[in-house]
Amino acid sequence: MSDWLSAEEWTAVRLSLLVATTAMVASLPFGIAIAWLLARGRFWGKSLLDAVVHLPLILPPVVTGYLLLIGFGRRGPIGQWLYDWFGIVLSFRWTGAALACAVMGFPLLVRAIRLSIEAVDRKLEDAAGTLGASPAWVFLTVTLPLCLPGILAGMILCFAKAMGEFGATITFVSNIPGETQTLPSAIYTFTQVPNGDAGALRLTLISIAISVAALFASEVLARVIGKRIAVE
Repeated sequence: MSDWLSAEEWTAVRLSLLVATTAMVASLPFGIAIAWLLARGRFWGKSLLDAVVHLPLILPPVVTGYLLLIGFGRRGPIGQWLYDWFGIVLSFRWTGAALACAVMGFPLLVRAIRLSIEAVDRKLEDAAGTLGASPAWVFLTVTLPLCLPGILAGMILCFAKAMGEFGATITFVSNIPGETQTLPSAIYTFTQVPNGDAGALRLTLISIAISVAALFASEVLARVIGKRIAVE
C-alpha cells in the first residue's frame, strides 16, 4: 500500500484511523451513561438533555466546529482552563479533531445504545433487584450484557461518522497536513489542486474500504454476541 499511496496520503489514512478510534473510545463511557439516563431515568430536564445530545445532528457541522472553537480554543473558557492547568491544547491539534469527531458521532452512539437498553426486558432487571443486587450490579450483570449488540452498533456508527467528518473538524482544527488533515480533508485538498483527481480517487476508495470493513466486522460480532446471549 505504501507504493500505491504517497507519504502524505498514508499519513492522512493513519491519522483518520487514530482520530476515529480515539473519538469512539473516548465517547463510549459517556454514551453508555447518557443512554441509560435517557432510557431508564426519570428526572426534570430529560427532554432538554435529549435535545442537547442530538443537537449536533441538527446543526450544520460548521456551526458545531465554530462552537467548539469558541469553547475549546486557546482563548475559550474551557480551552484556556485546560491549557493553564494541564497544558492541553485542542485547537489545531489532532486531539481537537478527535473531539470534533466525538461530538458529531455522539448522538448516533447514544441513540443506538438507548434503543438497545429500552429493548431489555425490565422484568429481568427487577428479578435481579429482588434477589438483592444493587442497581449498579444489575446494570453490569444484566442490562449491559443484553444490550451489547446495540453498544457495538453505536460504536461502529460513531467510528464511521468520525471517519467521514469534515465540516466541524476543518472549522475547529483547520487542515494541517500531518497534524489535522484527515481523509475527508485530504480528499477536499486534492479536489482543489490541478491533477489531484487520482489522489482523491485513491483516498475515496480507502475510505469506502474502511467503512465496509467496519460494517462487516460489526455484523459478524453482533451475530456472535447474539448467539451467546441466546444460549445463556
